Amino acid sequence: MEIFLVGHEYKYAAEQSMLVLYPNERPVYPDAPSGENAVTLTIRRGGRFASCVCELSVEGVKSRGESRVLLSALTDKVAEDRLLQRAVKNSFFKAAVNGGHPAPDWGSLTGVRPGKLFLSLLREGKSERQAVSHFRREFGVSEERTELVRETTRATLRAQESLKSEDVCLYLGIPFCPTRCAYCSFVSIEASRSLKLLPEYLAAQEREMEAVAKALEQSGRHIAAVYIGGGTPTTLNAEQLDRLCFRTRQLFDLSRNREFTVEAGRPDTVTAEKLCALRDNGVSRVSVNPQTMSDSVLAAIGRRHSVEDIYKAMELVQSVGGFEVNMDLIAGLPGDNAEQLADSVRKLIAFAPENITVHTLALKKGSRLTVEGTALPGGDEVRAMLDAANALLRGDGFAPYYLYRQKFMSGSFENVGWTKPGHENLYNICIMEELCGILSVGAGGSTKLVKEGTVARLMAPKYPREYIDRMDTVCAAKDKIVEFYR
Repeated sequence: MEIFLVGHEYKYAAEQSMLVLYPNERPVYPDAPSGENAVTLTIRRGGRFASCVCELSVEGVKSRGESRVLLSALTDKVAEDRLLQRAVKNSFFKAAVNGGHPAPDWGSLTGVRPGKLFLSLLREGKSERQAVSHFRREFGVSEERTELVRETTRATLRAQESLKSEDVCLYLGIPFCPTRCAYCSFVSIEASRSLKLLPEYLAAQEREMEAVAKALEQSGRHIAAVYIGGGTPTTLNAEQLDRLCFRTRQLFDLSRNREFTVEAGRPDTVTAEKLCALRDNGVSRVSVNPQTMSDSVLAAIGRRHSVEDIYKAMELVQSVGGFEVNMDLIAGLPGDNAEQLADSVRKLIAFAPENITVHTLALKKGSRLTVEGTALPGGDEVRAMLDAANALLRGDGFAPYYLYRQKFMSGSFENVGWTKPGHENLYNICIMEELCGILSVGAGGSTKLVKEGTVARLMAPKYPREYIDRMDTVCAAKDKIVEFYR
């Protein structure tokens, strides 16, 4: 699609709207119009308002949309960019809908965290009802998605009220998996090709843990939640898991820790010995992630386990005991449909987990699904999948407690964590809504420091070999944690 910007240079806002509304289009910036598909986004300033007018032409159909912002609200450069980019997106959305395009469920919103936007409206003094109206009227968000934001924002506020100013969360990353799933583009290494690297990686990670523990002590921070993720942490053997959890307890002051989660994501990596090691080290929550309860869909995404393996893994979790449980599903996987996903939800509900997370497939550039051009369910089918899952979960007493979106999601939908009352996972809320600092340890880790609305990031080397070789630099960078919180 040809994009013309007049009076501004908000390319990113224009492109994000284009990708949501017309996902098969790609942006081009010619000097003059040359094709049927084109959009012109013009910002002009008047006496009281700055207005963005969108003139859109798609396959011969021309339409127009307009959004405006009070000039008095453009108080500084940050506010100006934020509000004018929002006007660009709103005008593009209105022009598309005026031209007959079906309104996306998330309206003009393209961001990862719609809950932060809802929360900002509350902090501006709007009531919850007014914020809901703003989402529906100003951004064109559907009633169902607005309700998801309203409910998850309530959970965010409860979590925020429970945190102290010095609280942080700790994330330990294990970037190893038994095999790579077809939808995955994470930096993870197949264990079959990297077992020799694991001991060296874990030793390096312990060094970084020591440096982070020292920085936390010096900066007066306290851990409120621990999360070991990946990859697949249960790729490690029982002895390695035991040492990782033991060293976590040994190095860090967990006297104020409220939860300790470990992803046991792949059921083919779960054993009684590993679960006992986790339980004996105080792990309170495990995440067993089927992604689907269909053997044919498991085969299509490259999972080397069966539905029967999922039942066996959950039998082990329940027999060892002592854990709250999360289970994940993904809507939009190849070969899946709304009826099959609903069946998967029913089977997960039967396990009686405290949490069920329903993701929407995100089409990552480096994934096998994208590279091979695998046929996938369309947006309408994905909506039917999510609506069926939501209805079943609500019917069994689950409520949504955290929500986020990603780029290139099927149908431009969302990921939602569902919980039984009183079993919200604090870490998930904190990382999605940036309620406190997240101290990340491991290759590819992104430490996010949060204080009084200020956010700073520290990035670890991306690949395990690079991470190991640069450990002196990684550890030295922890001084920045102390500096930030001082």
